[in-house]
Amino acid sequence: MRVPLGCWLPVVAVCVGGLQATLAQTVAPDTEWRTYGGDLRSNRYAPLAQVSGQNFSSLEIAWRFKTDNLGPRPEFNFQSTPLVVGGVLYSTGGSRRAAFALDAGTGELRWMHSEVEGARGQAAPRQLSGRGLAYWSDHADDERILYVTPGYRLVALDARTGAVIRTFGRDGAVDLKADADQIIDPVTGDIGLQAAPVIAGDTIIIGAAHLTGRVPVSKTNVKGFVRGYDVRTGRRLWVFHTIPRPGEVGNDTWEADSWSYTGNVGVWAQMTVDEQLGLVYLPVETPTGDEYGGHRPGDNLFAESLVALDLKTGARRWHYQFIHHGIWDWDVPCAPILADITVNGRSIQAIAQPTKQGWVFVFDRATGEPVWPIVERPVPQSDAPGERTSPTQPFPSRPPAFDRQGVSLDDLIDFTPELHAEAVKLVSGFRIGPIFTPPVVSNPDGPLATLMLPATTGGANWQGGSLDPETGRLYLFSNTEIGPIGLVQDPKRSDMRYVEGMARPRAAREGAAPGSAGGDSGRGLSVRGLPLVKPPWGRITAIDLNTGDIAWQVAHGETPENVRNHPALKGLDIPRTGRTGRIGTLVTRTLVIAGEGGFGPTPSGARGAMLRAYDKATGRDAGAVYMPAPQTGSPMTYMLGGRQYIVVAVSGAGYSGELLAYALP
Repeated sequence: MRVPLGCWLPVVAVCVGGLQATLAQTVAPDTEWRTYGGDLRSNRYAPLAQVSGQNFSSLEIAWRFKTDNLGPRPEFNFQSTPLVVGGVLYSTGGSRRAAFALDAGTGELRWMHSEVEGARGQAAPRQLSGRGLAYWSDHADDERILYVTPGYRLVALDARTGAVIRTFGRDGAVDLKADADQIIDPVTGDIGLQAAPVIAGDTIIIGAAHLTGRVPVSKTNVKGFVRGYDVRTGRRLWVFHTIPRPGEVGNDTWEADSWSYTGNVGVWAQMTVDEQLGLVYLPVETPTGDEYGGHRPGDNLFAESLVALDLKTGARRWHYQFIHHGIWDWDVPCAPILADITVNGRSIQAIAQPTKQGWVFVFDRATGEPVWPIVERPVPQSDAPGERTSPTQPFPSRPPAFDRQGVSLDDLIDFTPELHAEAVKLVSGFRIGPIFTPPVVSNPDGPLATLMLPATTGGANWQGGSLDPETGRLYLFSNTEIGPIGLVQDPKRSDMRYVEGMARPRAAREGAAPGSAGGDSGRGLSVRGLPLVKPPWGRITAIDLNTGDIAWQVAHGETPENVRNHPALKGLDIPRTGRTGRIGTLVTRTLVIAGEGGFGPTPSGARGAMLRAYDKATGRDAGAVYMPAPQTGSPMTYMLGGRQYIVVAVSGAGYSGELLAYALP
């Protein structure tokens, strides 16, 4: 029996004609996972309890599916979150981003579809398997799978057979580089998408992604406009100009006509929809380029903003900009999350947006009014030639930051006084300061760069968070990692005045010891191979959105072996440090579930990682099972034939992409 969409039932109930009838049964009804985020609210939640803290460690692999043959070569960064509808699992996978369907109970391949895009696919800025696909049905006899190819084409398939639906677009596909309110080279144009499409009602919403913008070739680039399409025909319904044109709201924030040539400002993250309000919410990225904004003076709306659009027309309803004139590569990285909360006795239909800088901004999702005050505070100003930073930036009063912000000497590694002293010496060659300390022009004599915490990867990143609608608690994984941003002139690679880079320090040219700061990028700064910042380096935080408080926080991931076995730490008791990664969470009736990033250690000593569970109320460990490789896609769960499955995509160095389905024996 397929349960109607939105009808979640306890173990002893079935859904018939929209009514619940209690039966004396022991088999739970099937439950599905119909969208990337579990639902259009991006909650990543399922009210299932067959797998609990009492039996999580007893999970076994029910089936597994390797993606090696879904492209011309294996893929080692498999990021998809599958869907399950009607007993069929759908996903993208492989180095050519094939769409495929499996039997959700056995993992048997039902069908596979792949597009060979030639030079267009090879030039694509966002390649490999992507993060998933979308399902749509007219609740009669038309079931469709829609996904975006690496070459930025929207393809429609029959969900039952995988056959192309020739009446959609032009012979089954919409060329997303066309009808884009700008001229885009069909082969080399810098635009694509890794995210799954979002479908609400009969509208498909498509965002855009580009090459990473640390060293853009030019200050001029393709603009990442957002568009809505008809799910039956592929006809464009509307377009939203994320860089406003003359006469549109926000155009005056692009001074000196910089709106006309600046690019990017796409939505590469997942989007969220409130179907009742008829709104789609866009988490918008940074303009060209990521760390230097001298060619785009002004606040640059709608960059680094949350924008609410009318689902049917694409008209802007409200927006909030998290960073004015962003130069830190802290673009909005993940889906905002809808939550119905009670604050000081008042019921609020809220939306919560996690950010790379370590905050969650919470708004009334109908009006855009902040739930708690957001204050504009003065921030350090740039001294880079030609740069003009905003004098203030928004600081939310609640919830508190879920990760560390800014770099001080107190943030540096301090396992021993000697290690701390070495960290202080290393940092002396850099600029440090509070959050929003701007990038510095790199000087061989110092400062080499500005050190940022969180680094450009966050904080939160594309995996986002999950919400327990029963309690209003939001669960987020985050990285604690220091990263440098320096500016250099490089006319051979870019026509921009400055791009990201770091001068080779004079000390390094004179023969400084290996491992000291230096090189072209300066990423991965360390002290004797140890991270520069104190642990934990990976954490999961539970935030109560009713109060704006942090409920609990735990280090997520076992201490890496190079730390446990480091000679400088011999004899020291090192608590679990957590590990960095791109880790999505899943919430069930009783658990928060997330896998580790990076290989080892594992209890058996085998190369691999652990899939972990925590009591969602307290954060206490609730079990762990072995995975042969780290989690690289976000976990999801479903019930089929009375059995709960947890499926996660894994991959890593030397281990190609694979879906693992866990269930109880």
